[in-house]
Amino acid sequence: MKDTDQNEIRWYETMTFKMALLGIMAIMFLVPLQLIQSMIAERAENSRLVQQQISEEWGKKQIITGPVLNIPVSRVNRLSDDKEERETLLWHIMPGELNVSGLVEPRVRYKGIYETVIYEADMTFRGFFRIPELTGDKSDYEIMWSEAYYTLGISDNRGIKDSISLLAGNAHISAEPGARDKDVFTSGVTFPAFINKDSGRIPFSLDLGLKGSSGIFFSPVGKKTTVDLSSSWTAPSFTGNFLPDERTVDDDGFEAKWNITHLNRNFPLTWFGKIHDPEQESFGFDMILEVDHYRKAERSAKYGLLFIAFTFLVLLFLELSANRKIHLFHYFLVSLSLVLFFSLLTSLSEHIGFSPAYIVSSVATIGLLSAFSRSLFKKRKFVLIISGMLTLLYAFIYILLALNEFAYLAGNIGLFVGLAVLMWMSSRMNLFGRSSI
Repeated sequence: MKDTDQNEIRWYETMTFKMALLGIMAIMFLVPLQLIQSMIAERAENSRLVQQQISEEWGKKQIITGPVLNIPVSRVNRLSDDKEERETLLWHIMPGELNVSGLVEPRVRYKGIYETVIYEADMTFRGFFRIPELTGDKSDYEIMWSEAYYTLGISDNRGIKDSISLLAGNAHISAEPGARDKDVFTSGVTFPAFINKDSGRIPFSLDLGLKGSSGIFFSPVGKKTTVDLSSSWTAPSFTGNFLPDERTVDDDGFEAKWNITHLNRNFPLTWFGKIHDPEQESFGFDMILEVDHYRKAERSAKYGLLFIAFTFLVLLFLELSANRKIHLFHYFLVSLSLVLFFSLLTSLSEHIGFSPAYIVSSVATIGLLSAFSRSLFKKRKFVLIISGMLTLLYAFIYILLALNEFAYLAGNIGLFVGLAVLMWMSSRMNLFGRSSI
């Protein structure tokens, strides 16, 4: 009798051996999951390249610096008692006050199936310059008032929409292309100045129409800098060296206001030559596309092994409960459908967005596996268990993708609850029963 039982329950027919093979199969499916993640990364890189191409054609992220007053100064350097040399440096003078107000109108530009955000901005700059006294022996330097000029730094000149005119004092000055010097910034426009040593306080104003993409930033060049922006874009990411003092974001867009003094930054009001770089302390906002479906698809694919493992365990429990033998090949087909879900999700999200694509892919996968389990178990109860488990699992993963900051905490809580349920179910099963591969 003992020999007969041993012949009937062979070692390769035991549940332990079957679970080991299923574990190896689940690990093997990490390879196609990794290939899908690589495909998602490749599609995301294609999207980034398209965004970059649109930016090249329309205008890149803009950093605005200035205006700045530049005055050539010929200065004597005394190298020794009997030796000296004369050099000409640019005296850069920052505004005593700078007030910027602007309206930024966003647009979503498509190229094929890819999208990026661009904008048009209309801004007004107002403030004043105050020319300080140079310290030291006045015989050591000569200020070349007639060669002075203003510059306005614009990181991508292709974004300039119209002509620019600067009202400085009582003079209307038209802009000339390019920054005359590269001390403060490398790209922008120049305005010839009409000043003299008795100019004192010089008020200025100018209107600037600018195109760009992704975001817009400002350098805090004024002794007091105030920037007041509004836009219909509902997903701004305020960033840079300074955050706005006041901001409101709602379904109609946002309004933000920055107030910065010269004590908040690391460069002075005036200097000679190329010493400081105000652009390094710029502030502003990026225009974020709220639905980054590639990032979400990549995150969801990282849960692929969790999908396979939970589905395998449920099928094993149902196999024991129904006393119904499931062939290893059927488990293989189930794994293929679970892996295909992520590829289907990525391809659909490129056309209809992530959330609709997730719903369609989930419903299709759950429907396929429910129909397949119906043909395996022949009982409606088990079909409902399979479809219910998959529905909870897909809903759980979607919630994790939406939580962002709390995803790690919620994921661990969910896994703990799931493990507790599986432990409870396993305690009610006869794991030493017969099974077949």
